[in-house]
Amino acid sequence: MSGRSRAAVLLAAVVSFSAVLVPSAHAAPKAPRTAVLDGARLQQTRARLDRDPQLRRALEDLTARADSWLDQGPWTVVDKPKPAPGGDVHDYLSQAPYWWPTTTPTADNPWGCPYVQRDGQRNPEVDSGTDRQDVEKVFDSAYDLSLAWYYTGRRSYAEKAGQILRTWFLDPATRMNPDLDHAQFIPCKYDGRAIGIIDFSQSYTSVLDAQAILATGAPGWSSGDRTAMSKWNTDFLGWLKNSDFGRQEGAAANNHGTFYDMQLAALAYATGDTALARRTVLDARSRRIDPQIAADGSQPQELARTRSWHYSTFDLVAYTRLAAIGRQVGVDLWSYRGPDGQSMFKAVDYLLPAATGSAAWPHPELEFHRYAASDVVHAAADAGDRAARAAVPKLQTPPGGDLWALRPAAEQLDSIAG
Repeated sequence: MSGRSRAAVLLAAVVSFSAVLVPSAHAAPKAPRTAVLDGARLQQTRARLDRDPQLRRALEDLTARADSWLDQGPWTVVDKPKPAPGGDVHDYLSQAPYWWPTTTPTADNPWGCPYVQRDGQRNPEVDSGTDRQDVEKVFDSAYDLSLAWYYTGRRSYAEKAGQILRTWFLDPATRMNPDLDHAQFIPCKYDGRAIGIIDFSQSYTSVLDAQAILATGAPGWSSGDRTAMSKWNTDFLGWLKNSDFGRQEGAAANNHGTFYDMQLAALAYATGDTALARRTVLDARSRRIDPQIAADGSQPQELARTRSWHYSTFDLVAYTRLAAIGRQVGVDLWSYRGPDGQSMFKAVDYLLPAATGSAAWPHPELEFHRYAASDVVHAAADAGDRAARAAVPKLQTPPGGDLWALRPAAEQLDSIAG
């Protein structure tokens, strides 16, 4: 083959690969009405893919994640070996991660009760027999697949995302009931706990945004799916607002309370109650920032944990997403300053020495991962924090690549449950 022929073949291969990753401009979907992600920014990013090498590299990481989901799932709450207390297989069930049996299980005491708490030490038995691991896969896969479809136009991504969401939330035979009455139960002690709401609040906004992305015209996600999913979200929001567990979680004075507010605001926005979404973000100034962030930017309730680095970054995931929802309803949470100078900027800046590797984290941490702060530093940099902007090049890349340019909404990058 001549050099010219080889060049022609190579060019054709490149064009073909590009066509898979970036569909023609006339096929571009509209900006989605996302709750946390900025829909207009997603649309603008998509338009730049064919001329921005950095975005293309990030897209390769995203599509690799999406490809890995294509032969997995779908998952359902009815597959667990034992139903939740009460016997309804459609009820979500998870087990408290930091509670451990004190005796060897026997026929008369099959759980090994009583259970005792070991903060930050995850009991491996919680990862089998309940819905906790499967729901994480539902959340992550729906998010990755919907974003990959939006940026590439590949039908298989959208269809898989739709199948996953329908199986978990909508199909009568496999759907989950819209409540968390049996989340983070403790054997022989509690059938469920308010604290279990964190199972959903830490990641469910990704599902809300996935639904909004698919609603821009994804194949395999029908108007009937959209209506049914909106009904599920409305019912779940009602439970979150009105149940005893919901009220208890909303009163929490640490990351649980922040994530509750974030989930409440996101569900309200997604279901059309923008007044509740706006009120929740506004109230977070005095309810969350003032008591939970100190004048120096530390988060005392999170520093008291054995996983202080994880929980400090984790709480800021909720704050930065809440600020993103605020942007949708006309509230600038980043600009707020508390009576002692407390602010989200200060909270992120408190993490920067450890996040950039310039200093050790000076608080207890059973398993330090520097990359855990990467997304919240990105968020602060985008919001105008000069120190955070200067820190971005020094951040540690998370496993699977830095996807901030394609999905600018903070994730819990050092994933643990609880």
